[in-house]
Amino acid sequence: MALSWALRLPCRHLCPLSALLSSLPGRDHSLLTEKRAAKQKEKKKPRKGCSLPGSSWEERLANAVTPLWRLPYQEQLQVKYESQRKILQTLASRLKELGIDVQQPDGLCCPLQPVVPSPVITGYRNKSTFSVNRGPDGNPKTVGLYVGTGRARNIVCVKANHMENIPSKHKQVAQCYEDFIRCSPLDSCLLFHEGGHWRELVVRTTSRGHTMAIVTFHPQDLGQEALAMQKALLKEFFTCGPGRVCALTSLYFQESTMTRCSHEQSPFQLLHGEPHIFEEVLGLKFRISPDAFFQVNTDGAEVLYQAVGELIQAGGDTVLLDICCGTGTIGLSLAHQVSKVIGIEVVAKAIEDARWNAAFNGISNCEFHGGRAEAVLPQLLSSWESPQPLVAVVNPSRAGLHYRVVRAIRNCKSIRRLLYISCKPEGEAMRNFLELCCPPDPRKKLAGEPFTPTLVIPFDMFPHTVHCELVLLFTR
Repeated sequence: MALSWALRLPCRHLCPLSALLSSLPGRDHSLLTEKRAAKQKEKKKPRKGCSLPGSSWEERLANAVTPLWRLPYQEQLQVKYESQRKILQTLASRLKELGIDVQQPDGLCCPLQPVVPSPVITGYRNKSTFSVNRGPDGNPKTVGLYVGTGRARNIVCVKANHMENIPSKHKQVAQCYEDFIRCSPLDSCLLFHEGGHWRELVVRTTSRGHTMAIVTFHPQDLGQEALAMQKALLKEFFTCGPGRVCALTSLYFQESTMTRCSHEQSPFQLLHGEPHIFEEVLGLKFRISPDAFFQVNTDGAEVLYQAVGELIQAGGDTVLLDICCGTGTIGLSLAHQVSKVIGIEVVAKAIEDARWNAAFNGISNCEFHGGRAEAVLPQLLSSWESPQPLVAVVNPSRAGLHYRVVRAIRNCKSIRRLLYISCKPEGEAMRNFLELCCPPDPRKKLAGEPFTPTLVIPFDMFPHTVHCELVLLFTR
């Protein structure tokens, strides 16, 4: 296929977005035909090579985490297209309730392009988080992913060896960690108040062959000497013992008494190897810290960032606001197109990485601000007096943008073009879309001219799952 071939080329050979979209195989992007709809209702037979071994637990996990795994990839893309179409119909309906009629003939709020496929559809994840809990056999030291929910009290931890989206290196590290904790006299920590110590494992890898493992440990009432002993045993296992087959670049240890813990709350302790791993995207080298955000599909990220570069339509005097910038990947990738990049990120270590990445790649027209976007951005824009045009790119977490961020963007007249990248547009991001597009409201201090949704392009960053990375272009 022409598209698959184009997407697999090295970044320097990536073709323009318009060419990518025009090369997509022709598909009917209206409602499914009766024939297709009937076909969807039939129980799908596993495609060749997708049978699962052993008990049904593996199949239940695959269905929970990667519910589209049985479908041929082109059908996965069609399912995702229909899902994104419904989201845009919902947005159009919500905007109409606000008195804004932006509906297209097909009920959408703006044109929706076909889903851009992922260059890689198996083993594409560069980061995996493995839990520790009771497995199907009842062993509380099973390392894997969850089937069931805590609310229903039916959690079972199932090994991820058969999962199509997880690379073999991640599975290898997870198996070695399970072997280690099963030999440890310390219990796993299933519920904080019930005691136990060994908790989740995060594995990060890069195309350069680097592997970082981060072990989370609940200290309970252990003293410093006992903690030091556990860290020494873990290091020995992965450097001199059976775990050395993993060839870890970095081994981190974090003592945590909370479900999620930042470096500032409890520092990541380097037990072995290098403090960072490195990745290359669009010809640039990026440094990655343990908790820094980085797109989970590296090859897909290259296609996404190239498209963002075309959609911002920046001139040589444009200033790019990269909000929720992580390690600076988007801003640094586009720095050559604009006069200046201003990045904002809440994770302090990610800001350190972004500044290092800029310096290492010889990029001097970028500045990065650490802190919450709702505190940094309003202050930055309130004193903005430059006549240079501003373009904003936002890439928030699933929680979306804080209202003060949306208000600052709305009230800044210099921002005429905004790209919103969302991995969950049906969630809190929908609230942001409405705030960006609603009529001016003095009560909410939304005095600026509203934005209009202009174009939407879904990118399949998560094959076999139901999720897409949705890029929405807003203009005014």
